[in-house]
Amino acid sequence: MIFHGSRMVAKTALEMALTEDREQERELKASFAKEGIRTAAVDYGGDFISSVNKITERSVVAAKREGVIKDIHAEEGAVAGAAREALSQIISKALGLNIGGKIGIARHKDHISVAVFFGVGLLHLDEVAVGLGHRAVSSS
Repeated sequence: MIFHGSRMVAKTALEMALTEDREQERELKASFAKEGIRTAAVDYGGDFISSVNKITERSVVAAKREGVIKDIHAEEGAVAGAAREALSQIISKALGLNIGGKIGIARHKDHISVAVFFGVGLLHLDEVAVGLGHRAVSSS
């Protein structure tokens, strides 16, 4: 039996954030859909401080566009909250620097996770940062 709790959804969001290109995203998305897990991924880059709100917004927009969530306040808030949690986990590495990478989003029933996987740095002096947030909402 495949376990679809918060741990599986978090792992799926991380896998989506780690995809190399759109083709790999599509393949994983189709595979996860067969297991009843809805997913989305979106690329992002820019200055970290000015990007926090943009990343949160992009997460919500991508989740709605890909059918991960409905246009319901509580579901939008769950994705926004999970995205903010993920970003809070990388703030110590990213503050004042540029970031570039991907946001992965996954949902199964009442579990939603948002993962961020970013290169952080200046010029060629990059560090890698991963953040993960989880929220629970009523199943839809």
